[in-house]
Amino acid sequence: MQEITTIIIGHVTKDGSIAGPRVLEHMVDTVLYLEGERYFSYRVLRGVKNRFGSTNEIGMFEMRGEGMCEISNPSSVLISEREANTVGSVIVSSIEGTRPIMIEVQALTAPTVFGLPRRTANGIDYNKLTLLMAVLEKKAGLNLGSQDVYVNIVGGIKINEPAIDLGTVIAVASSFKNVGIKEEVVAIGEVGLTGEIRSVNMIEKRILEAQKLGFKTCIIPESNKKVLKEKFKLDIIGAKNITDALKFLGLK
Repeated sequence: MQEITTIIIGHVTKDGSIAGPRVLEHMVDTVLYLEGERYFSYRVLRGVKNRFGSTNEIGMFEMRGEGMCEISNPSSVLISEREANTVGSVIVSSIEGTRPIMIEVQALTAPTVFGLPRRTANGIDYNKLTLLMAVLEKKAGLNLGSQDVYVNIVGGIKINEPAIDLGTVIAVASSFKNVGIKEEVVAIGEVGLTGEIRSVNMIEKRILEAQKLGFKTCIIPESNKKVLKEKFKLDIIGAKNITDALKFLGLK
């Protein structure tokens, strides 16, 4: 046995699977995906197969002149350029593997000049955005039927986690009402079709990350707040539905 490391590189199809027969994945010990957008310098390294350990961790890197360099604290990088009390902007906490990452969600609403309003999503699922817009109209009384709505995840990162639902709803409402969100606020929670805010996993890890970065207020699902075991230095606001969250922020 010569203990020679072999790296096999294959290309990925549009739907995210390895092109050709899946035998390539079966014959190796580890499969790593290096993801990123063409026009952004950040890259995320994910393990989708690992015979010798967990696949729940990620690595985040930035492409620089000297090569691809590790980002030791992705949260501080992704929110570093956010201005104070920005309209249509809110910080959310997403879990990548087992690591909480603070991400800025931006939204912009503008009167539509066409008969059918546009919904544009960059970094989140388009169908999820349209669903959240319908909940805002029905349960919060926001007349978005005549508004174009644009939502962007800053940094070129793609997030499919439902815990950013509440942040997306707040960002859109902030832009529509033209009311800024304080830079010290973090929003965490999944939004259901009836407007309720549902619990999310790893809530204490998310709150600890927000506390470490100096945030003062964290809006979380009421059901998560009831089961918190640890004491935190920041204010924890429990919200049962989107109306509660919007009222707390002066958006209702």
